[in-house]
Amino acid sequence: MADGFYLLQAAADSLPAYRDFPLIGSRTAVWIAAEIHLMFAAFVLGVPMFAVVTELIGIVGKEQRYDRLSKEFTRLLLVAYSATAIWGAVLTFFLATLYPRFFAYLTAIFGPSMWAYVGLFFLESFTLYLYYYGWDRWKHGRAKWGHWTLGILLNVWGTIVMFIANSWLTYMMSPPRDVTPQTAPASITLWHAMANATWMPINVHRLIANVVFGGAIVGAYASYRFLAAKTDEERAHYDWMGYVGNFIAISALIVLPFAGYWLGREIYQYDQSMGITMMGGFMSWLWVIQAFLIAVLFLAGNYYLWVGMGRIPGAERFRPYTKWLLAILVLGAIVWGTPHTMIADSRELAAMGGSHHPFLGALGVMSAKNTAVNLMILTTFLSFLMYRRANIRPVVPWARTGTLVQAGMFALAAAVVLFFGIRGYFVEAIVRIGFSVYQVLAVLSCIVFVTVIDVVMARGAQSLGAIRWGQMPPRSQYALFILAVTFTWLMGLMGFARSGIRQHWHVWQVMQDTTQYAATPALGYAAIMISICVLIFLSLVAFIFWLGGLAEKSTFVPEREAQHVGH
Repeated sequence: MADGFYLLQAAADSLPAYRDFPLIGSRTAVWIAAEIHLMFAAFVLGVPMFAVVTELIGIVGKEQRYDRLSKEFTRLLLVAYSATAIWGAVLTFFLATLYPRFFAYLTAIFGPSMWAYVGLFFLESFTLYLYYYGWDRWKHGRAKWGHWTLGILLNVWGTIVMFIANSWLTYMMSPPRDVTPQTAPASITLWHAMANATWMPINVHRLIANVVFGGAIVGAYASYRFLAAKTDEERAHYDWMGYVGNFIAISALIVLPFAGYWLGREIYQYDQSMGITMMGGFMSWLWVIQAFLIAVLFLAGNYYLWVGMGRIPGAERFRPYTKWLLAILVLGAIVWGTPHTMIADSRELAAMGGSHHPFLGALGVMSAKNTAVNLMILTTFLSFLMYRRANIRPVVPWARTGTLVQAGMFALAAAVVLFFGIRGYFVEAIVRIGFSVYQVLAVLSCIVFVTVIDVVMARGAQSLGAIRWGQMPPRSQYALFILAVTFTWLMGLMGFARSGIRQHWHVWQVMQDTTQYAATPALGYAAIMISICVLIFLSLVAFIFWLGGLAEKSTFVPEREAQHVGH
């Protein structure tokens, strides 16, 4: 086996270092193929999670609409899986032909995992076909649990496939410390290469991000179908579907920054220079863009909930509070997006007395930003809580006490966040980093305990009226489109940040990039590339939506007709 690896390495050394791609260059070609493949991969991993959860709700609660929603989610996957495989094949072809020596190096280390990847992808595809085409046959009696188990397996295969692929890209960013340019690939054990410093943080971060991404895309699909609906029944169905997609996306978005903090911490611990390049070097302005994009996600998600309260009887009592929630979100976005170092000419620098603005400079540090984002998360959770409470009135004897306890938990969490945010200005950096953990724990504890109290309090609650699904203005659906576009662009931006910190290395400080494209591209060029990839991906997704609409037109039965057939 070892002899085979050495022969492979010898053959790799005889290969050209790289070949160029006509017109656009090899790096651009690989960039487009990789990014679109990863976007489709995120879609086909996130959507099955919804399908399995909604199917389980339908089985346990015996609600047909959840089963139908789950099947409609799964229908979108059929074409998306093909697109994922096609772009994956294109990416593999580009790597093998344009960067042959680098690809041979990765193959020598990760060859067995690549075979497992392909095998699991086939297994995942066959499981999907069984899951979808066996839907109506296996939805009765005990067979429905067997069908749901197929959905679980679909998610298991997809998650393992993602973990394997993540090991390849994280090895490029954080190879084990004992790996050097002189280390022969044959001497690197597979597990040692896979379990590198950033592998598990990337796994967790991507898993949560895929849930957000899948929810945003499903919400966009529902908004498209809502705007094109011809009947009230169809409009009501897709209004409800859009709410579910938005709920899942924003719920996962609330915890996504915490996974990002973990990844950033591991990058710093692995190599401080890499972390400084990412957060304090030329990429620091990239995080200003990221801050405003995430602010758009929070604002659009909250706006959709506030508009949605218009179709809920009893929600009028919460409307006066939305302006204060909006004020917190806007102020948080301003603080989060304030740069630490201002770009200015010589006269502006002289007027400021340096590169740091005398007032805004205080908002550009992590103490202020951590405080802002945690308060935005608390605000978004409060919006969800008001939406959930809108059409019910608790009747348990301790309802008032429970509400006061919930309010106290919000106040306590906000106080903890503010205290450690202000305290962070008066301690050294290593202590300040630790304060973010306390802020995160305070917010997560508030979310968990308030939710538990609310669920118990809602038992037997008095209904103030049924939600009038479908009675939403068109502008509410545009918010769902904004969520999908913004998060897709944000995924590309963060992918560039993760990959760009390697600078002129294929594998950080192990295998150098010797092509003419070795330098990390400028932010302007990167923004153009990301926008092109997003445009291509969303155009293909729009085509998938159109195909889904063709299939749905032949099978959609309005509620009134279904009831008539049932009678």
